Amino acid sequence: MTFRMEKTIIYQVLPRLFGNRNTSRIANGTIAENGCGKMNDFTDAALKKIAKLGVTHVWYTGIIRHATQTDYIGYGIPRNHPAIVKGKAGSPYAITDYYDVDPDLATNVDHRMAEFEHLVERTHQAGMKVIIDFVPNHVARQYHSQCKPRNVKDLGVGDDASKGFDPQNNFYYCPGQRFAPHFDLSQGDGKPYIEEPAKATGNDHFDPYPGHDDWYETVKLNYGVDYYAGRVGHFDPIPSTWKKMTDILLFWAKKGVDAFRCDMAEMVPAEFWAYATAIVRKKFKHIQFIGEVYNPHEYRHYIASGFDLLYDKVGMYDTLRAVTCHQAPTSAITHAWQSTDDIRDKMLYFLENHDEQRIGSDFFAGSPLKGIPALASAVLMQQNPFMLYFGEEYGERGMDSEGFSGRDGRTTIFDYWAVDTVCRAAKHQLTPEEKWVYAIHDKILNIARQEKCVSEGFFFDLMYANTHLQRQYVFLRKAGDDLLMVAANYDDQPVSIDFCIPAYAFDFLHIDEEDVKAVDLLSKKRQAFALRKDGRVNVQMESRGVNIWKINLKR
Repeated sequence: MTFRMEKTIIYQVLPRLFGNRNTSRIANGTIAENGCGKMNDFTDAALKKIAKLGVTHVWYTGIIRHATQTDYIGYGIPRNHPAIVKGKAGSPYAITDYYDVDPDLATNVDHRMAEFEHLVERTHQAGMKVIIDFVPNHVARQYHSQCKPRNVKDLGVGDDASKGFDPQNNFYYCPGQRFAPHFDLSQGDGKPYIEEPAKATGNDHFDPYPGHDDWYETVKLNYGVDYYAGRVGHFDPIPSTWKKMTDILLFWAKKGVDAFRCDMAEMVPAEFWAYATAIVRKKFKHIQFIGEVYNPHEYRHYIASGFDLLYDKVGMYDTLRAVTCHQAPTSAITHAWQSTDDIRDKMLYFLENHDEQRIGSDFFAGSPLKGIPALASAVLMQQNPFMLYFGEEYGERGMDSEGFSGRDGRTTIFDYWAVDTVCRAAKHQLTPEEKWVYAIHDKILNIARQEKCVSEGFFFDLMYANTHLQRQYVFLRKAGDDLLMVAANYDDQPVSIDFCIPAYAFDFLHIDEEDVKAVDLLSKKRQAFALRKDGRVNVQMESRGVNIWKINLKR
């Protein structure tokens, strides 16, 4: 029996924003003024629409309770000091309780965990898997778990705060020094925030004086690495933090979570990941780990430590962005995939996420239409997974000035807000251009899911034989008797291009020289081609257009 491989397509979404339909929001608005999306907004119909795009996994960003300026003290949830919370809503990456669900996302706050469990069930019933964030490197400055199981000791309990570093401490300390960042610690409150001794800040800032550009709202977790002595590891006996964080992974795995997107994974020692992933997979064999790792020299190290997927940010993302903006030739795409060819099935491609600017923003390409060639390239050229950021399918521009994040071309993770295109899509009020952007995403993503050439076929990059192409990227995909011939035009002008299919491609892909008929899977246009070794193929391309010619060689 043979099993068909599946193209993984991840849909990243912030529940806080996804279901919010309040378009009369104000900058720096409170939850009462601006509203907030809920987990229950992911109805069966909403999930069906997401699945229709070919999505296999939904990454719900910001599920675990994090620091916020919203007061939930009436529900027994401690209030956070506003001076150490970024934005009114707070960062989803400043966790205050690893065992709790963000109350902002609940219709009934007292039943927030049950609402999450139902969300997992609905997502599974829609045929998709669930990803949530695991934030291992840092926590909110006022971290305190109220929802932890009875047998679990909270982070920091038992720490010797008189030591800057101890292998069994959960935090790093600045003994004898009070937390004193470069801003007013009484802002937003009558009383100043006091932390003494100060803890090290999350972005490896080991003194009590972080600035506005630091992750000042977080504290660094200690995995047994002595940064004060030059990053010396102390892993025997097993550090306390290793055990506590592994227990947290097991807790969420029991809730039905299928995968963890591990925030800033490379800031945590690979030795921990080898330990934790082995324990989790012993009980939950299906669990996957996705790592945010930016150093290419560490990719293989973290894969060997248990990661299924890694962000391909500094390679493929940066390259596709540069090519899209005409800052690099299309041949750079070849160099990008070649640098990780031995681990290509482990690299997660994407064009947008919560950290990056929207393609259509003034800070990136200025129009979502210019990103379509990059979409086709990223989705179709390899078997590896692709990630789509909610709103990207409509061409969301991310040009709002929401509050803390400001107008920076990104969709805020710090503020209560509603995403314009997502709101109008729910009301069937998209512009003709936005409808077209959605349609082309729908087609390309579903071609990737449905065509064996993409999900399990061979890939052949044609660029080495077509060095004259500077703004077009051409490649082949083949599985069985089916051949895909893909051309992506990154030029702002319509072009007529001739490209060579070298003799080696015929030998590598086992293609015979013959006259064939092809259909473009996007436009449904038909065209005849003469496939000859070292012969040339001519195609007419629209500005920023894509051709996906399918050829059945048997016919």
